[in-house]
Amino acid sequence: MKRRDFLRNAAITGAGATAGITSVLASSCDSNSPSSAKQKVYTPEELGMYSFADKAPEGKPLKAALIGNGGRGTGAAVQFVNAGPNLSIVALADVFKDKQETSRAELKKAGIEIPDANCFVGFDAWRKVLDMPDVDVVLLCTPPHFFPEYFREAVNTGKHIFIEKPGAIDPVGARTLIAASKVAKTKGLSIVAGMQRRHQLDYWETYLQVRNGLIGDIVHATARWDGGACWFNKRRPEWSDMEYCLRNWYNINWLMGDIPLGYVIHNIDVVTWFFGDRPVQVSGYGGCARRHTGDMYDFFSMDYTYADNKTMLATNRQINGCTDDISEKIYGTKGVALLPNRIVDNSGNLLWKHDAKAKPVKNAYEQEHIHFVESIRLNKPINQGEDLAYSSMIAIMGRESAYTGKTIKWDEIMASPLRYGPDKYEFGNLPDYHEGGFPLPGRPL
Repeated sequence: MKRRDFLRNAAITGAGATAGITSVLASSCDSNSPSSAKQKVYTPEELGMYSFADKAPEGKPLKAALIGNGGRGTGAAVQFVNAGPNLSIVALADVFKDKQETSRAELKKAGIEIPDANCFVGFDAWRKVLDMPDVDVVLLCTPPHFFPEYFREAVNTGKHIFIEKPGAIDPVGARTLIAASKVAKTKGLSIVAGMQRRHQLDYWETYLQVRNGLIGDIVHATARWDGGACWFNKRRPEWSDMEYCLRNWYNINWLMGDIPLGYVIHNIDVVTWFFGDRPVQVSGYGGCARRHTGDMYDFFSMDYTYADNKTMLATNRQINGCTDDISEKIYGTKGVALLPNRIVDNSGNLLWKHDAKAKPVKNAYEQEHIHFVESIRLNKPINQGEDLAYSSMIAIMGRESAYTGKTIKWDEIMASPLRYGPDKYEFGNLPDYHEGGFPLPGRPL
């Protein structure tokens, strides 16, 4: 769990590894260059816009297993089943029996019942559901630390995957996700990530306007998730370090990856989608002003620079009593896209607005599962694994800049051996975890 000096170790990794990663990245980016926007008008189909059907089509029954039985996982399971006909949840996996029983009770209210024989508990529960031959789909909704390994093995067993954000909380995990996503493509698997804004109709309509030049050349963006404090659980005397961390994971760095990976990653992902590019470097800062549990910061400000001099400012705050701002704005030479649904000129005059009456916007948490099931049944695989990995890495590099007080370059973080978390998962003490052990910029960690 100890942090490593990734700036030093990245150099040891070698320029060859970095160059290889960079070349793959370059080939995967859909350029949003000004010249391409001026040369032609893109159709929705050319940009990959989804159907936005109300329900997924008929097709063979799809059986899913839910790995991670908390509130988000339970919600995702219901949304999957409601996405279309002949969909079911047939197995559950979680570390804790009590969380699983709570999830089963909620699922039963929604008409979803799972037999006792298909409910697995413990640190190896996830492997047991992946070994079930009749499971077609897995829903990965655990604490994010576990995503890369579970994702890789789900791909290896040929499952279609819904994976919540973030895909990884450190560079080692992000590279695992990227490699496994490439394997998933060769197998024709659908991978849908819990970055629901990419499945929201008004975002897509605005994206079409931006790509077709309504705001001119993109020069800057802001990505903000500034809100109140999140949930937490107080430690009980009978809990070991491991149990406390797992039950309080939204406040634990090695499980959550700090708030940029849990919150502003949504907004960063939107900007990354609209930019069609990754940053060259970031300078960030942050700290802990009010958090009373765990070992994470509660505010960040991260200033990203891109190769063509575009910039993005991403901010994240979890402090009650402050002004909330959860938004994305894309600034161009001719105007500003005020996401999800408006574009104004540089004087503030309305240039365009999504017509919600003519094109109603469905709940994006539901829509992403419709797109997921549709892609499987129509044999038109969606693969958002790499997009999720790169957006996660952008948040990771901003976090590490704030932690260290140093400017972090993309090539450095992509080659870094930095990994958070223990090597072995079992209940007991975690010598490297310290409650309130917040990173201190400018000092060795």
